[in-house]
Amino acid sequence: MITNLFFSLLLSSLPANYAQPVLSEKIPPGMVWIKGGDFVMGTDSDSQSRPDETPAHKVHVDGFYMDVHEVTNADFAVFVKATNYITIAEKPVDWDELKLQLPPGTPRPPDSVLLPSSLVFTPPAQAVPLNNVTSWWTWMRGADWKHPLGPGSSIIGKENYPVVHVSWDDAEAYCKWAGKRLPTEAEWEFAARGGKNNFKYPWGNETDYAKHANTWDGHFPDKNTLEDGYDLAAPVKSYAPNGYGLYDMAGNVWEWCSDWYRSDYYRTCSKQGTVSNPQGPADSYDPEEPTVPKRVNRGGSFLCNDSYCSSYRITARMKTSSDTGLEHMGFRCVTTQKMIDAQIKK
Repeated sequence: MITNLFFSLLLSSLPANYAQPVLSEKIPPGMVWIKGGDFVMGTDSDSQSRPDETPAHKVHVDGFYMDVHEVTNADFAVFVKATNYITIAEKPVDWDELKLQLPPGTPRPPDSVLLPSSLVFTPPAQAVPLNNVTSWWTWMRGADWKHPLGPGSSIIGKENYPVVHVSWDDAEAYCKWAGKRLPTEAEWEFAARGGKNNFKYPWGNETDYAKHANTWDGHFPDKNTLEDGYDLAAPVKSYAPNGYGLYDMAGNVWEWCSDWYRSDYYRTCSKQGTVSNPQGPADSYDPEEPTVPKRVNRGGSFLCNDSYCSSYRITARMKTSSDTGLEHMGFRCVTTQKMIDAQIKK
C-alpha cells in the first residue's frame, strides 16, 4: 500500500555548542531529557526553504524525553521477537485499500506487483533529470527491514544501523510496545535545534556537511564521492551529537513524526499567537496528491543533497503516506514523565 508513490514511483567528542540537558527525574535508558520551552518554528529567511516551511511562528513545547538515536535493527528485532509483528512491507498490498488513494478508474495492477515489496534506492549509471524519482527508486519484491537492499541482502553485522522500510504504522506499533510514542513535529524541530534558535542545521551553520552528517556527497543521484565515509545508511552515532546530545538529527534516515501533513498548516498556526504543544492538523492534505493522506517526516537522509533535497536543514519538512516504507525511512521515540508515571501505576 504505497499509494501514488507506487504508481508514479512510486513518488515521492561533543560539539562546541553542546549544552547538557536539564535533568528530569530518572532518565529512561537510551534517552535524554529535553526541558522544553518556547521557540520560533519554521523559517521566513532561508533561501532553500519550501513554501510549507513558512511562515515562522511561535510555539511552546513541554519537556519530554527523546531517544538519543534512531531505533536500530537490533531494537526492532527485539520487538518483532516479542510480538511476532509483521511489517507492512512484508505483507501483500491490499488493493481495496490502495485504490481508495488513487484517481478513480485506476486499473488494478498485476498480482505480481502486489506481492510484498518496498522502495529501494537504485542509483542510475549517469546523470538524469531530477523531476522523475523513478530514475532512482525501484519497487522491489522482497525488500523489507530484514532485507534493506532486497533479496539476498541482510542486516547481519548491521545491528547498530537504523531500521528502515518501516511505515508510520510500523513505527507506531513499535512505540506502543515500548511504552513510548512518536514525536510531534514541533517536539522534533525543538529537539533538532539543540537549544539554539539561529542554527540552520543541528550542528550550526557550517556547510561542510560531510563533517557533520551522512548525506549525498557529489552529483545526485548518480555519483556519490563518499566524503562522509558512507554510501548508504551509516551506523547510529557515527557523527557528533547536537546541543541536546541527540545523534543523526540531520541525514542518515528520515524520521517519522506523529503529525498529519497539511501544506497550509503553518499559515494556520501563525494566526494563533504562541501555539502550545501543537499536535498537527486534524487531517491531511497535500495538493500534489490530494487523495493520499500523509504524515510528516523530518531530518533528511543519506540521499539529501543541495542540488535536490537540502532536507538536513532543521526547518525542512517532508511528507509520506503512513503505509509507505522506504530504504531511507526510520524513526525515533519520545516519552514524557506523565506517560512513565501512568505505566508505573498499571
